[in-house]
Amino acid sequence: MDRPIAGLLTDLGRRGLLKDTLVWWGGEFCRTPTALDKDGWDHNPHAFSMWLAGGGVKPGMTYGATDDFGYYAVENKVHMHDLHATILALLGLDHEKLTYKHAGRDFRLTDVHGRVVKELFA
Repeated sequence: MDRPIAGLLTDLGRRGLLKDTLVWWGGEFCRTPTALDKDGWDHNPHAFSMWLAGGGVKPGMTYGATDDFGYYAVENKVHMHDLHATILALLGLDHEKLTYKHAGRDFRLTDVHGRVVKELFA
């Protein structure tokens, strides 16, 4: 994946489109640094990596960290609701204004949670 993603980012940068294009990369789930059997790594619900580029994101930074074993998030934890709220904000949408009521309960794309992680903004 490294070469195609590098090619995409390079091409967007050369064309001047990266500043207006938000690129979000992530997997379906993080993998543990260990495996319980020989069939591969186990799923890790405690920490995962994703990255954002362009579209108003501060370039060249790392936000958050795991423990020494890569198992638990220990610094600047970002919940999926926070990530979604941040992406919506980068797209110019206020996730809290997308709230609607159904069956007496509030709903929105970030459930009724989410904090915009402004430290990621350029």
